[in-house]
Amino acid sequence: MSLPIVAVVGRPNVGKSTFFNRVLGRRLAIVDDRPGVTRDRNFARAEWAGREFYIVDTGGMVEGSDVPLDRAIRAQALAAIEQADVVLLLVDAREGVHPLDEMVAHILRKSGKPIVLVANKLDNLPRDEARHEFWSLGLGDPAPVSAISGKGSGDVLDRVLGLMPPEEGGGANENEIRVAVVGKPNVGKSSFVNRLLGEERVVVSEVAGTTRDSVDTPFAYHGKTLVFVDTAGLRRQSKVKDSIEYYSALRTDRAVQDSDVCIVMVDGTETKLHAQDVRIAETAWDAGKAVILVVNKWDLVTKETMTAPDWEKSMRERIPFLKWVPMLFTSALTGQRVRKCLDLVLEVQEERLRRIETHEVNEVLEGLIRHQPPGVSRGRRVKVRYSTQIGVRPPTFAVFVNFPKALADHYIRFLHNGFREAWTFMGTPIRLRVRSGTDT
Repeated sequence: MSLPIVAVVGRPNVGKSTFFNRVLGRRLAIVDDRPGVTRDRNFARAEWAGREFYIVDTGGMVEGSDVPLDRAIRAQALAAIEQADVVLLLVDAREGVHPLDEMVAHILRKSGKPIVLVANKLDNLPRDEARHEFWSLGLGDPAPVSAISGKGSGDVLDRVLGLMPPEEGGGANENEIRVAVVGKPNVGKSSFVNRLLGEERVVVSEVAGTTRDSVDTPFAYHGKTLVFVDTAGLRRQSKVKDSIEYYSALRTDRAVQDSDVCIVMVDGTETKLHAQDVRIAETAWDAGKAVILVVNKWDLVTKETMTAPDWEKSMRERIPFLKWVPMLFTSALTGQRVRKCLDLVLEVQEERLRRIETHEVNEVLEGLIRHQPPGVSRGRRVKVRYSTQIGVRPPTFAVFVNFPKALADHYIRFLHNGFREAWTFMGTPIRLRVRSGTDT
């Protein structure tokens, strides 16, 4: 990535996610009073004083813990520090210097990275002087801030900009494709993203629901910047029990809405798609996103039980819109066919941006009308005049009719299917908009 990276680190529950949201000006990271809510590195693009950069929220570092999840979170934070151009160490000024603060400060001093020490939760600025005891960490002047109110955050960002490397010519790569990886809990989304990127970028655990935030990970491939978003598993609303899981679901839904391509991941060891799998795929499809169905854990399925063509055929027959969705049978554990997903992402995004010449649209339309005229409504002959493509993301066509309200829904579906048969648009939905055309 050509943009500089700013990592926010510290022990649990010092307000890192609150500060992260404050910088972005929106609630992207989940905030809760319970420690340990943030587990992965969470990337987002931010801007201050005309300078763009990536800010990275990390989980709370617990030095010396033998708990597997604590160790995984610590590894993620250390990776963020290693990649960062500037590191922000947040501490809780209300609680004073904590032994974990000293341990994290020791790690940062050895890293050699530019560091800004941020004393958070000083809600009575500028009168509150509690920050001064943090001079003992040996990281210079503690910057006072109240992340929850925003006081002092601008001064912190001014210091950050002063420590960033000089701007590169050409700026950041705007040629991005946002790819949301969605599915039920514990189908292997995080393992899939890690395998795809060739490194442990998100925390993986056998405990369902380990991923809570939607985690952005930029990745360069064939001249494109693919931003993979590993999301929290989506359950039925009746299964969502607490506020953290509720907000995780909201952020996953937002990740789908903000994406270009959705990789819908399902568990291949289950013999069929469950209603929740279908709902997730339909949500992405109805939102106009390109969709790829990835059937994971295929290494655990024996050929005597099910073959890929049989599974694919049964799903496409049972769920009609899946006829136009490419399917990939993978194993995140072994890496089987995982990298093929990158080429599929480029292909379905190209289909989503595809434009058809107007003369070609009308040639297909005329053939459909000759095969099946639109008929008569209330004694009036309905005439389909012409059609043209009016948009992409997804491909959208306007169909001009003398009496738009008289055009039956089944005939609109007939035209929709005819356009599909002509150009396929594999992996992407298409839209038909019926508009009024002058009768002659």
